Amino acid sequence: MTPRPGGTGGPGGTRAKGRGGGRSGRAASRATAPGTAARAVAIEALVRIEAGGYSNLVLPGLLRSSGLDGRDRALVTDLVYGTLRRQGHTDHLLSGVSHRALPELDPPVRAALRLGAYQLLSGVAPHAAVNATVGALARPSWPAAVRRAVPYANAVLRRVADLGPDWPWPAGDDPDAVAVRTSHPRWIVELLRRDLGPDADAVLASANAAPAVTLRPNPLRTTPEALAAELTGDRDAGPAGVQVEPGRLVPSALLVRGVGDLARLPAVAEGRATPQDQASQAVAAAVAARPGERILDMAAAPGGKATALAEAMGDDGLVVAADLRPGRAARIGDAALRLGLHSVQVLVADGRRLPIRSAGAGGAGRFDRVLLDAPCSGLGVLRRRPEARWRLDPADIGRVAALQRELLAEALSRARPGGLVAYSVCTLTREETLDIDEWAAAASPAVTALPGPGAPWRPHGRGALLLPTAAGTDGMFLLLLRVPPEGR
Repeated sequence: MTPRPGGTGGPGGTRAKGRGGGRSGRAASRATAPGTAARAVAIEALVRIEAGGYSNLVLPGLLRSSGLDGRDRALVTDLVYGTLRRQGHTDHLLSGVSHRALPELDPPVRAALRLGAYQLLSGVAPHAAVNATVGALARPSWPAAVRRAVPYANAVLRRVADLGPDWPWPAGDDPDAVAVRTSHPRWIVELLRRDLGPDADAVLASANAAPAVTLRPNPLRTTPEALAAELTGDRDAGPAGVQVEPGRLVPSALLVRGVGDLARLPAVAEGRATPQDQASQAVAAAVAARPGERILDMAAAPGGKATALAEAMGDDGLVVAADLRPGRAARIGDAALRLGLHSVQVLVADGRRLPIRSAGAGGAGRFDRVLLDAPCSGLGVLRRRPEARWRLDPADIGRVAALQRELLAEALSRARPGGLVAYSVCTLTREETLDIDEWAAAASPAVTALPGPGAPWRPHGRGALLLPTAAGTDGMFLLLLRVPPEGR
């Protein structure tokens, strides 16, 4: 007899009741069921991410050491990101069928339950979703307490399967119901409704879709047309089955499907392309870097925009790419090396106190253009960084806005007379967009705002806002400021 979820059986060292004779045999057969290896990697990734890791760093490392083939690697990627995005959905369903609270469970068991529930929500057949996920928990590599939770996990997931396909989502327009239906914490629902009005619910729902995979061609080594031909197989390096289409927001960008591990894609590894969302490409384009200029990127890691600026200059000039953390700053140098860029100079420094001497208005410490892609709450990129929604705290918004003001003050002081400062954030909150704009206008009245990009961007204060729903990109705010010429 299968134990009741949350009864005397379960994780954490408590032995589940049931027939004991064939348990070891059943566990062994589950551990070798088809798909268990992929799901075991997914569970390990989810455990590490919940412990504080970042999905974009944890998952590639695990995949490269997993020994899985390309198809299973793609499966793991979907399982991990999908489970993180729909954690609000899975937790709602799991809480209704288990008497054990999720926080009480061992992390691998909690991750497995969420993983199994996500597959059921995605339409995976119950026998496949449950057997393979439970089998992943039965693998000998897990601690004994985790393996003892196999009957518990099996019972819980089968109860979840019985709830669908007409899943019991709460009805109504109140924040609690919308939070469950869109898989977000309630406070994010309330915040975006305050700041985006009727657009908020669609933006929240869009955060549960997988983001487009977008490549930025390196104009020093290829063209969009040549890169598209390479990717679709017209060159020997192109993998079969790849689909390519031009970007809607940035026409030179390429949206690709079926490329697998981007780091192993020859076009990326050999410096002909860089993975970068169209919204970030649009910000770099708005800076309008020109050959021979001096440019400062104040919070540059991992280097996507800094290298885009260097490419736009034809690698003729100087891009000082600063970041506070040495490990992240090193990634900027790696990106420049991969792309063959010599104009990028990496600086490990706090953007609020840059160790660059200013020798007068036109001295070495002043720049033609300054990009401040500021640290932010990241509410515009939740489909790309899905774990962020479960980590953020409402108090983080005020703290990061204070940092943004300090950084913007430094950015304005680093631009030469008549120079440009671009402030961008991949978020949508009033505190980090309109309030920063109002602060800048009051603190630096001589600085003027320049027109932002046109549609699908929309006016937002003196800047421009791009909603994730406008062009299928990340959400972004951009404010372009012109420092007054000398003598004014």
